[in-house]
Amino acid sequence: MTGTVEQALALWGMAGAGHRLFAARENVVHQVQHAEQTYALRLHRAGYRTDAELVSELEMMEAARQGGLHVPAPVASSSGDYLHVVDGLQIDLLSWLEGTTVGKSGTPLAAGDSVALFKGIGREMARFHQAMDDWTPTATFTRCSWDHAGLLGDAPVWGRFWDNPTLADDDRALFDRLRDEAGRDLAARAPGLDYGLIHADLVRENVMVDGNKLQLIDFDDAGFGFRLFDVATTLLKNMAEPNYPDLKTALIEGYRSVRPLDTGALDLFLVLRSATYVGWIADRLDEDGSSERNARFIATTRALALDYLEKGEARR
Repeated sequence: MTGTVEQALALWGMAGAGHRLFAARENVVHQVQHAEQTYALRLHRAGYRTDAELVSELEMMEAARQGGLHVPAPVASSSGDYLHVVDGLQIDLLSWLEGTTVGKSGTPLAAGDSVALFKGIGREMARFHQAMDDWTPTATFTRCSWDHAGLLGDAPVWGRFWDNPTLADDDRALFDRLRDEAGRDLAARAPGLDYGLIHADLVRENVMVDGNKLQLIDFDDAGFGFRLFDVATTLLKNMAEPNYPDLKTALIEGYRSVRPLDTGALDLFLVLRSATYVGWIADRLDEDGSSERNARFIATTRALALDYLEKGEARR
């Protein structure tokens, strides 16, 4: 891997630059020091995105940056390209953002003014959506779509949650029913919902705090989708917090301080977002800690599905 990193750095005119492994999650990230500047060299997960999708991601990030958001800036190589393939790996370079992440999903939020923090996250989410609406993508722009097909179709973006091989018979039947009823609900509501480019993964790990700045990172799953999907993603990972109702209110208020937000379909998107994790983990069941995460994802989706379906029956 060191040889691959050094070959890549040479393409950016940084041969011999100091580097260290910083993170190895979906992507492998190396922190690079060169000419008194710090960068993030990303080695993308093989086969996850096409070259065109990754270039589009970088274009999206640059548009957000130009729109006033605090996001990593794509850095062009010596040839003027933003993406290279080295030893079969897609590699790009970003500016480094200082600060710390909001926290880790599944652990209690750190002490502090979490209500003000979530108001700020809501505001930045709305600013991002507005920046995307103000931007005209290039003719070659291509990203995934978290639309009806991307959530509930035969080949969803994150997999068929109803086919997770670990599901008990009762859960499989419940998730089949959820897919049918949520599908009808989404189809009926979709024409009136705000839809456009979204981040799609604004969990705690992907929001960084640097002084009074909130910074958005990790646009791996960004694409087209319902704006409530972004709201649901942030809220879903904080439902266990004792002050969750206050966090939810703050997030929505922060968003609405920038642009309108209709939350009438929020319960639908909370259960759909939860279900995506059940599909996502199905291809990762051999990874460390996957059994615990899989059980947690299923349990959360079960509870949300039962509540959503019960409320649906009451509405009828």
